[in-house]
Amino acid sequence: MARGLALCSNGRKSSTLLSNSILRVSFSFSPKTLFTSSYPHQSRHPKFSRLFCNHTCVPETVDETKYKEVFNKRMAMAGLKPHHRIALGVSGGPDSMALCVLTAKWKTEGLSCVNKTDGFIDGLVAIVVDHGLRQESKDEAELVCSRVSQMGIRCEIASCDWVDGRPKLGHLQEAAREMRYQMISNVCFRHQIEVLLIAHHADDQAELFILRLSRSSGVLGLAGTAFASEIFSRNLQLDAKHMKNKSILLVRPLLDLWKEDMYKICQWGRQDWVEDPTNRSQLFVRNRIRTSIGNLQSGNFKSELQAVISECRRTRSFVDKVCTDLISQTVTVTDKGYAILDLERLNPTEVKDICLSKYLAAVLQFISQRQRPIRGNTSKLLLNYIRAIPCRTSLTAAGCYLSSAPGSKGTKIIVSCSVDCPLPSKTELVNICVNEAQKKPTSDELSKIISDATSISDQAAPSKLFQVQFLDVASESVLSKARELNLLSESTYTTIGLLQRNETNRFITKTEDKSVEESEHGTNIPSSSDKVHLWPGQNLYFMTRFLIRWNLSDDQCDEAGCGNCPVRTATSMEVRHMVESDWLYLAELSKCSNSNHSMSSSQKALRSLKLIPAAARKSLPVLINHCGLLLSVPAIGFNYCPCLEASAVFLPGVPLGGGHSSFL
Repeated sequence: MARGLALCSNGRKSSTLLSNSILRVSFSFSPKTLFTSSYPHQSRHPKFSRLFCNHTCVPETVDETKYKEVFNKRMAMAGLKPHHRIALGVSGGPDSMALCVLTAKWKTEGLSCVNKTDGFIDGLVAIVVDHGLRQESKDEAELVCSRVSQMGIRCEIASCDWVDGRPKLGHLQEAAREMRYQMISNVCFRHQIEVLLIAHHADDQAELFILRLSRSSGVLGLAGTAFASEIFSRNLQLDAKHMKNKSILLVRPLLDLWKEDMYKICQWGRQDWVEDPTNRSQLFVRNRIRTSIGNLQSGNFKSELQAVISECRRTRSFVDKVCTDLISQTVTVTDKGYAILDLERLNPTEVKDICLSKYLAAVLQFISQRQRPIRGNTSKLLLNYIRAIPCRTSLTAAGCYLSSAPGSKGTKIIVSCSVDCPLPSKTELVNICVNEAQKKPTSDELSKIISDATSISDQAAPSKLFQVQFLDVASESVLSKARELNLLSESTYTTIGLLQRNETNRFITKTEDKSVEESEHGTNIPSSSDKVHLWPGQNLYFMTRFLIRWNLSDDQCDEAGCGNCPVRTATSMEVRHMVESDWLYLAELSKCSNSNHSMSSSQKALRSLKLIPAAARKSLPVLINHCGLLLSVPAIGFNYCPCLEASAVFLPGVPLGGGHSSFL
């Protein structure tokens, strides 16, 4: 990577990298000059690889009222008010610095009259992530943190720890993004902040549209990133009051603004920013698309492309609403970790393919806790299966096992987790005292914010089929349909097609590359056969689905006299999924001639098991000792001995439907 600082020149002229090499950097500004010149602090920061740009006097009048109105409107649409505690994801670039400017103004000028404590705006924290991928990244993060602090915004640096080593170049941006959100989320949870603002804007949406179009994404994917969505911690953050995983509301309030607006806002707010040369590297697909779009001279291109994206987002909003309604009407989730679909209420033959596919994906992702998209042949297979009423067969797909519910005559389907598939869910020991956590006061502020935002979203979203234009449009026909609707001119239609084909030709689809990628992901995927040990008094979050705990009680042990109680002699227990031999063993215990606790407990357990479909039993967690002896099936109340207390609570990391999202 080149190192040095840059001289940011007027208009569209390139910047010069002051180092041993020269880097050409073209900025896409408005036709009018945004600033005269920006001189770097070369003597102070000679080792930085990012381009440090200074603000100067604005040579033209910036309509700050317009920017504040656009921002305030978006914040209201998200259900946010100035008194809410908010975090900002900040990199130091023009986008995130513009976000800082607008949020600080919104906070301090709001009706709540937010105060300052020790010079900092109350309820506002900026988070700078040091990815640790470059030698100078720590110093750069500290400089950005200093600049943000001078704006009156508290700032914290989150440093990444790449336990498994630096990600490979082909996955660098994706891995950095995942790590960035994880680090920011950790800071938010630690400070009990439930809202995070990110500086994605209209140019980002345009780039993503071209990228996904070149990958044959459907209309839902072409809708881009959500305006607001819930994100859930990979590591369990227990909301003990509601017994669920905590979440953060991620909001993108700059989606109505373009990149050139970011520079104007920084100039208006008299804030410096940095430019990262790696954002110009043509090795990365987003950068290539960004460069191609930036080189276009057509004034109508962006507005027309934005109109197509908006129509895709309207379709996405409609489909999401239909999916939410279908889930509430037809899905029953049990505390044993499986779901029941009522096909008579669903009437799948009358549901549009795009809506039914989204519905099935939501259910399967929830049960398996695999948050991967379900596409292609798998999606078609599921559609054909669900529409074959009455259901007489079974199907394994996307980490789930689907089968007819006993006694339903094929009108109901059981969806259970398939333990025979690799599960991209993790198992972790968590330091939680549930009883104590339930006593602590908790805030329902996020629920209120989401409730307000949902009401606004539902009112704005289209509710009738005729209001949605892309519902039955395949990916390859989106541009043609947009031209037919006069959303695209012939020139813009041709230009987008060229951008799409250019990136499609670059897309590597070799079989060996796919297999390498799958094997790399597979190394981090625990399967049901992995051994997991749990010590007394600890909490285990098993496969992101069950919260498990065991301990010794004060009750008299059946085998206390001989000192051979397998529970009391166990220093730890292994946790695994239930297998066929387990319920055969329970059947043997139930027929034992000696009337004891294990016999009566196994009899009750068998009665409970008979109410659970055989396929769903396999996903239940069990506790065994080092010899493999079954000691507990906590989900159905079986304990080998009265001295054992064990519990298993179905607590999925991500809720059914994936939480709140809005594509307004």
